[in-house]
Amino acid sequence: MRALRQLVRFGWEQALSCLFPVIIFTALALTQMFPLPFLPRYDWLLIICLLIQWWMIYSGLETRDELKVITMFHLIGLTLELFKVHMGSWAYPEEGYFKMFGVPLYSGFMYASVASYLCQAWRRFKVELVKCPSLYIVVPLATTIYLNFFTHHYWMDIRWWLSGLVVIVFWKSWVTYEVNGTRYRMPLALSFVLIGFFIWVAENIATFFGAWKYPNQADVWNPVHLGKVSSWLLLVIVSFLIVSTLKHLKESQHTPSKLPTDIDFKS
Repeated sequence: MRALRQLVRFGWEQALSCLFPVIIFTALALTQMFPLPFLPRYDWLLIICLLIQWWMIYSGLETRDELKVITMFHLIGLTLELFKVHMGSWAYPEEGYFKMFGVPLYSGFMYASVASYLCQAWRRFKVELVKCPSLYIVVPLATTIYLNFFTHHYWMDIRWWLSGLVVIVFWKSWVTYEVNGTRYRMPLALSFVLIGFFIWVAENIATFFGAWKYPNQADVWNPVHLGKVSSWLLLVIVSFLIVSTLKHLKESQHTPSKLPTDIDFKS
């Protein structure tokens, strides 16, 4: 029974952490089934995303520090969208007033929602990293992964080399989290894979409801190729490393460094 209660509590906290992306996917579905008047769908989605963000801050579900992180991810994601749409990787075929070079401005919120999940899950589960590599390794790795999303259009795609490097770098790293006062742990690389997989599932839902379209979905919807999991995996790693680095820097400004204490871990 205790295991079941822990699982239910874990699921509930995960659901709360996913609130931002869940609302976005709900808006995608509803605006597809019930078109709204006066403005194109993409513009309504932008308004809905802005209202969600305002409500999350106003209600206290997100902190102002988390808003700064989410805004940064919005800009990072929008930059990637502008480049990828220009290169023909995918498209936003519907009309919209608030589009920049073919990219609707709401698209950045889909990346921001990933950052929202990471920030909230980090806070709700009291996440800690064990044996995390040095920033001198993490920062260049995250930068190289992000740049590869751009450079592989002009040079060789090194995502699989980077994936292997991630496994090597984080081989001894663990993420610990708390559920109902009990701490658990899992390999950090496994958490990357799980988050990347579920984002791929969400991507299938998003493209089904017309959030964007890949070339093979122009005429009829098809499932997103499983190979895209690797792209989301690497993007999750970039997101996770940015969030963890910013939180580490934030904590180091307020608390002196201390040695880790013994923790009751359960697998």
